[in-house]
Amino acid sequence: MRNVAVVIPTLRRPGSLARALRSVFAQTGALDRVAAVVVADNDPQGSAADLVAQLRAETALPLIYAPAPTPGVATARNIGLTHTDAALVAFLDDDEAASPRWLSSLLNAQESTGADVVFGPIRGRVPPDTGWTTDYLERFFGRAGPAETGLTHVTHGCGNSLMVRATALPGDAPFDTAMNETGGEDDKLFTALQLRGGRFGWAADAWVDEFAPADRATLRYALTRAFAYGQSPSQMAADRGDVFGVVKWMLVGLVQTAVWGVIALGLTILRRPSRAEALDRAARGLGKVLWTRGFEPKLYGTAMLSRAPR
Repeated sequence: MRNVAVVIPTLRRPGSLARALRSVFAQTGALDRVAAVVVADNDPQGSAADLVAQLRAETALPLIYAPAPTPGVATARNIGLTHTDAALVAFLDDDEAASPRWLSSLLNAQESTGADVVFGPIRGRVPPDTGWTTDYLERFFGRAGPAETGLTHVTHGCGNSLMVRATALPGDAPFDTAMNETGGEDDKLFTALQLRGGRFGWAADAWVDEFAPADRATLRYALTRAFAYGQSPSQMAADRGDVFGVVKWMLVGLVQTAVWGVIALGLTILRRPSRAEALDRAARGLGKVLWTRGFEPKLYGTAMLSRAPR
């Protein structure tokens, strides 16, 4: 029964995309379930088309090229979904490489838990010249979770996930394209699913490696993204019209900023590598305070396009 699609959004990363696709081709135990592998090319110039055409010779799986010329990962994911009607959709980012039993582990976890969305763990990989920030950056680009597969109340990003289309991906465009530049479209999707009574699962064996490119494997980039992550709880409360929730998260953010800011200052004076983690927590706290439009970092969409090589 071929009822699973793998959707990979991409933007001018041919080497990474080839690695991601080949990791899907090499899956064991679940290839007979795959109805399509969809590459949603977010480059207005369609730079991934030739690579996808070349890689079709390496697999018997239906490999579909989906042009998504308006920059933004929400747009790319939405367009990827329009090219398949599979009941289950796995998302893999173009800078990730899946372990051989990645897909079967996600499917087994979904079947055993009945979850609407299942997440898997990620090993962060960074270039060799990141110095004292290496450990922090590997954790930042990674994802940890329970040692055992099961239900969870914790949500994560879309990369390395499996979703039940009927319940988790409603409508023709479930990802909010208003967040193309800032990210957070997956947070919004999962918050709405929680309010509908949706369930989330964790697949402990569904490992992927995420290879951070050099332009992202920096402390500045990670802290900027940490600030954006911190904005999410306040923004989601505001979207729900939960005034008390907004106030609560802003107060939490003030405390986090003050406490971790002082800790970060002390660790910086002592030149301890752990100062990166303290700065991260302070940045997340500050994001909860400065959550309104105008403070949102633009890290995706056209901003990402401007950084990507032609």
